[in-house]
Amino acid sequence: MTRVTEQTLPAHPPIAARKPHTRTHHGESVEDDYEWLRDKTDPEVIAHLEAENAYTEGVTAHLGNLRAKIFAEIKSHTQENDLSVPVRHGQWWYYTRTVEGEQYPLYARIAVASSPDRPMPEPGQVPPCEEVLLDVNHEAAGQEFFSLGAFDVSPSGDVLAYAVDNAGDERFDVRVKDLRTGEVLDSAVTGVGYGLAWSLGEDYLFYTRVDEAWRPHQVWRHAVGGSADEDVLVHAEADERFWMGLATSRDDRFVVIGLASKNSSEYWMLDASSPMAKFSVIAPREDGVEYDVELAGERLWIVHNRAHRDFELAWAPIGSQSAQDWRTVIEGQDGVRIAGVDAFADHLAVSLRRGGLAQVDIVALDDQQRPVEGAGGPIAVDEEIYTIDVGTNPEYASTVLQVCVESMVTPGSIYDVDLASGELTLVKQKVVPGGYDPQDYRQHRLWATAADGTHIPISVVARADVTPDGSAAGLLYGYGAYEICIDPSFSPARLSYLDRGLVYAVAHVRGGGEMGRGWYEDGRMEHKENSFSDFIDCADHLVASGWVASDRLAAEGGSAGGLLIGAALNRAPDRFRVVHAAVPFVDALTTILDPSLPLTVVEWEEWGDPLHDPQVYTRMRGYTPYENIAATAYPTILATTGLNDTRVYFVEPAKWVARLRETSLNAASQRPIMLKTEMVAGHGGKTGRYDAWRDAAFEMAVMLDELGATGVHS
Repeated sequence: MTRVTEQTLPAHPPIAARKPHTRTHHGESVEDDYEWLRDKTDPEVIAHLEAENAYTEGVTAHLGNLRAKIFAEIKSHTQENDLSVPVRHGQWWYYTRTVEGEQYPLYARIAVASSPDRPMPEPGQVPPCEEVLLDVNHEAAGQEFFSLGAFDVSPSGDVLAYAVDNAGDERFDVRVKDLRTGEVLDSAVTGVGYGLAWSLGEDYLFYTRVDEAWRPHQVWRHAVGGSADEDVLVHAEADERFWMGLATSRDDRFVVIGLASKNSSEYWMLDASSPMAKFSVIAPREDGVEYDVELAGERLWIVHNRAHRDFELAWAPIGSQSAQDWRTVIEGQDGVRIAGVDAFADHLAVSLRRGGLAQVDIVALDDQQRPVEGAGGPIAVDEEIYTIDVGTNPEYASTVLQVCVESMVTPGSIYDVDLASGELTLVKQKVVPGGYDPQDYRQHRLWATAADGTHIPISVVARADVTPDGSAAGLLYGYGAYEICIDPSFSPARLSYLDRGLVYAVAHVRGGGEMGRGWYEDGRMEHKENSFSDFIDCADHLVASGWVASDRLAAEGGSAGGLLIGAALNRAPDRFRVVHAAVPFVDALTTILDPSLPLTVVEWEEWGDPLHDPQVYTRMRGYTPYENIAATAYPTILATTGLNDTRVYFVEPAKWVARLRETSLNAASQRPIMLKTEMVAGHGGKTGRYDAWRDAAFEMAVMLDELGATGVHS
């Protein structure tokens, strides 16, 4: 199949210089002549990235009109003036609001005294009695990049602490604002990680700091209005495998520190009314034991895997410091992964996974906080495939649970669930302007069969008039790591694919968590290659079942999904016509060999430790995309990255593209290999919504052009 728009590619794509660099481990020396691209302070590196950007722009110049059309479509399918469902916390209704033409949301609230019932103004209207807490557009003015980290209103509601990042490196500066006067009270604390927590008296603020490897490893206490030089270190984690999180309990009574490696976890708590006291452990860490804690009333509700790999639910009294105190409420069950619990005065909302889909079960509690047998049950969703999540529910005494439901054809919908009766009330469904009718589309659950007989779920959506006759273009998305679930969801931008006849599919490969903890374990460490073969098997199934033409299939994945895509390409480059690898983890072995880099030591329990274990080294050497490029024709490739990304360094796709150009036969096949680097951005790309839509339109235009699917179906 030829490119739809015939063109002459720029004759000379950027060719990175080769500079000698040898990596030696476990008796093997490997020449890596592109490792010099790692140094973003080197003017030669920046010049090379800018040349790559110019080449990519030149190769795609003919797509300008298509990009503009797709951007206009995304914009037309998005309600630009919008308002989230207000949620009550204390004496206020909190919500976010977007304004047409503005890149970022406003955070606002309305006093309950002014509106006893939940305010639900029409989109585009400024709600009466609105108090704007933070106009992010004002904060981001003059900044090429802006990301809001923590956003935490104090227990009284009088003060706001928030954190901002203007580079994309996920180091945040903290600001404390008096909501009564608008005055910034404090901006002394800079360069922090995620998470802020207030003391109950609001005179102290807790925050995390990161180490040189970007790992949150310390919690500090800051006296609001004081100097950061006087801040006190209150908790430190020396084990480099453990990542630190910080939060407050639902009722603001406790400050909670969470510590987790890929295999173990540990929680500490502090009475927020005694900020000068010491944190106490909830249960000491045990190797291989993971647990999560919900503090509610006078109980700890604990989801853990001490007795079952798919986790159990237990409780213990507040103040317990041992797992020996845990009392089982819901026993573990094979194939039913208990993922979390939200606890309220009279009910629990238990999040779990069953049959490859998310589910929320309601559990009624008696006056002794014991489950009432036969009461409650799962919240029913009347769709073949869907996502359901517990929404924002800050009030412990609430009798209503907010849940969010969506599918590949149903826009995000917010429901109130009466915790006593189980009755659902639709509060708001995301409006999709531009004449969207869900009846025009169909979603399906397919199952591919892997070589070992495992059935791999695939979520598919297409226009209702697309039939599996073997002619359609298609895109297969995958991730497959960290037990992350890529559940069926709605995307206004995706309509620009579907309305051009494209079949969009998600491969739920092993390494994710869609089918329970065993699904994750079968796609990590020594089983990692199952993820790659699963993805190829899903691609083959889409073709064999007639949903996608064999020469019109695209692939897409980002971050760890970029590793998935890159490894699948090396194994089966002929399966795909075009590939988008976003911030791709394609030089995994080099990264995981260097413990000074961000995330490396933390990641050893996900991939293995190739630095100290020769078997792991050999295994990763055998699948890392950068190390295994073949002298064959690859699909058209678009790699995108951010110069300030601290999760997957820009150097990984830069090196990968350089070696692909050197080794592959794409120059002869006239299939371009492109790299696009955002020069002021991080792992998530551009932050303003219109800028993000333009980037999405660019990426989609490349894919559609290569697939021969540029025209909208009437």
